[in-house]
Amino acid sequence: MFINRFNRNRPGRRPAAALVLVLCSLLLFSGCRKTAKEAASDSLVVFNYGDYIDRETLDMFEEETGIHVKYEEYLTAEDMYTKYSSGVIDYDLICTSDYMIQKMNKEGHLLPLDRSGMKYYGNIDTKYLDYCNVFDEGNKYAVPYLWGTLGILYNQKMLKEEPDSWEILWDKKYKNQIIMQNSMRDAFLVPLKLAGKSLNTRKKEDLKEAQKLLLEQKPLVEAYLVDEIRDAMIAGDAAMAVTYSGDATEAMDANEDLQYVVPKEGSNVWFDCWAIPDCSKHKKEAELFIDFMNREDVAKMNFDYIYYGTPNKAVYQSLDEETREDETIFPPEEVLNNCEVYEFLGTETDRFYTRLWKELKAR
Repeated sequence: MFINRFNRNRPGRRPAAALVLVLCSLLLFSGCRKTAKEAASDSLVVFNYGDYIDRETLDMFEEETGIHVKYEEYLTAEDMYTKYSSGVIDYDLICTSDYMIQKMNKEGHLLPLDRSGMKYYGNIDTKYLDYCNVFDEGNKYAVPYLWGTLGILYNQKMLKEEPDSWEILWDKKYKNQIIMQNSMRDAFLVPLKLAGKSLNTRKKEDLKEAQKLLLEQKPLVEAYLVDEIRDAMIAGDAAMAVTYSGDATEAMDANEDLQYVVPKEGSNVWFDCWAIPDCSKHKKEAELFIDFMNREDVAKMNFDYIYYGTPNKAVYQSLDEETREDETIFPPEEVLNNCEVYEFLGTETDRFYTRLWKELKAR
């Protein structure tokens, strides 16, 4: 899930459980960082979004390699960055989002990957590597794990028309029937794309205009949510919500009245990737884990568990026709070509964004 998507736990199944796991892990690992000599060579510390992997694949990795996985979960990319920056734990491998990959790389916090020993890297479709070039030039530091889009999940029985534009989120007849993302960049994306601007704009005038539109919209909004969106839409608590494609897929499976659309003005196509932080004591083992995740049977297990878009072409080719043609999971090229990948905008722009976001939420 960036976050301030930026505030999201993309799979969104059990955020409370993920928090408990993180707190327990901090207790287990509290104290100074271990030295290289103290760090066990047969273990690997992996940090990932909450409920974002089939745990059986971890057991398989341990059984096949003899490497014990110390697995931790976090709720947001910012949460991950804070814990990483604290220096309490030496994480060997992290899974995080596009813009955070770029941020950590620019700050010198990622180690370049040695792909020479990776047997299954070729399973990654090059078209997704091309997308990742936006935040990881040359694909040197990250390997895509899952991907998806941001769009509108709507209830066909509660809307008077089929939405095709972000503009419907300002329609007064749906007052108190609209759920917005409680995440900074994802919320600002909506007015930016509606106005024909890039979601990666650094122009303060663009961001101020986007904030103005969000302030105009606010009286119509029922709530700003993240993980709760899926359950709220399943229950019929709102007519529409800005949400992620994976959550939309789960919701649509539970409620046949729900549909998902990426508006015509365009949106975000996001990528969550594996990367090795500079504190890693077991780089070779981390690279072995990444390669294991790219193996077709393992990647298929994770796809079946999470049901987000997979960049693994071997898995995609093995799917039945109905799944391959599911446009919520695998949007057509014309939709993807109208989407942008989030970029890290720099500290100054992040601060300006944060100020505008706090002002919006306070009014």
